[in-house]
Amino acid sequence: MNAANAYHVPIRFKIIRPVAKFVFRGVFRTLARVQILGKENILYGKPYVVAMNHVSIFDPPFVAAFWPEQLEIIGAIDVFSKPGQGQLLKLYGVIPVHRGDYDRSLLTKIISIIKSGIPLLIAPEGARSHEPGMRRAKPGIAYIVEQTGVPVLPVGLIGTTEDFWSRAIHGQKPSLEMRIGKPFTLPPITVKGVEKHAARQRNADLVMSYLAGLLPEEYRGVYAESAISAS
Repeated sequence: MNAANAYHVPIRFKIIRPVAKFVFRGVFRTLARVQILGKENILYGKPYVVAMNHVSIFDPPFVAAFWPEQLEIIGAIDVFSKPGQGQLLKLYGVIPVHRGDYDRSLLTKIISIIKSGIPLLIAPEGARSHEPGMRRAKPGIAYIVEQTGVPVLPVGLIGTTEDFWSRAIHGQKPSLEMRIGKPFTLPPITVKGVEKHAARQRNADLVMSYLAGLLPEEYRGVYAESAISAS
C-alpha cells in the first residue's frame, strides 16, 4: 500500500509492549505450567491473521505475551470501562470494537494494519464463551481475510478457563497451552448479495474447524463434528 495510507504503530506502544510482554510472561510462568507448541508455523516478518478460541479474559494477554512478534489486537469496547482490564487494554494499545456493529472506519483501520505488514489477533467468535466449548464464529474474520488476502494462523488455547486465576493463586499451578496450527488460506469469494454473506460465514466456519482440530473434544463446541485434524 502507499505510504500515505500505511499504518504505523504509535511510538509509545513500541516502547510499552515489550515491557508488558516481559511482565506477563513472568506472571504466567510463575502461576502456571506453560507450553507453547507450533512456533515453527509462524510466518515471521509477514502479515497474517491469528485466530484464537476465546474462553476468558486471559486469552489475549496469554497469546500476546508469548507470541514472538508484536501483534495488533482488537477487543470489545465494553471491556475498556472495567477497572484494571480497561487500563491494561489501553496501555497495550488494543483497538476497541463495538460488538455486532458495522464500523466502516474500524474495518478500514484493520485492513490498513494488515496491508502494512503487521499481524493481527482476532477471536472469530466475537466474544468470550465463558466455557471451553466454542460458539459459532461471526463472518467478520472472513471479510478481513477477503480484503487483505493474507493467510490465517489458527491458535488453540487450553487452560485459560474462567477459574484459572483462583486456581493459580491457590498454588495449583494449572496448565496453560497454546497450540499454533499451520497457516492456511481461505477460498476466494466470487458470489454477490445474500450469497456473499453466506460464503463469508462458510469461510469463518472453516477457520473454526481448523481451530477445533487443535483443541481437545470438550473445547470444540459447535465445531465438534467439523473439526479438521491438525496432522
